[in-house]
Amino acid sequence: MFARVVNIQFQTGKIDEANRIVKESVIPPMKGVKGFKGQLFLTQRGTSKAVSINLWETESDLTAFQTSPLYRELMGKIAGILVAPPAAESYEVSIQV
Repeated sequence: MFARVVNIQFQTGKIDEANRIVKESVIPPMKGVKGFKGQLFLTQRGTSKAVSINLWETESDLTAFQTSPLYRELMGKIAGILVAPPAAESYEVSIQV
C-alpha cells in the first residue's frame, strides 16, 4: 500500500469550508478511482493547516491519480481558499494496524 501525504495551508478561518468541500466534493469522486483505499483529512483549526492522507493499493495507482485530469479538477475545488500551493510527498505504507 502507498500513501500520498499533502500539507495544506488554508486562509484564516476557512477550515470549516475546507472540511465541507473535501467531504462533499472531493471524497465522493475519489471513491471510484482505481486503487483508492481511503482518506484522512487532519486539521488544526487555530493555524488553518491541514494534512491530507490518501491511501492507494499500488504505487502506479497513486501515480495515475496524481497525473489525472480528476486530480487537477479536485484541487481546483479548494484552490480559492489556499494560502500557498500544497506540498505533497509519497510514501510506502510499511506498517498498518
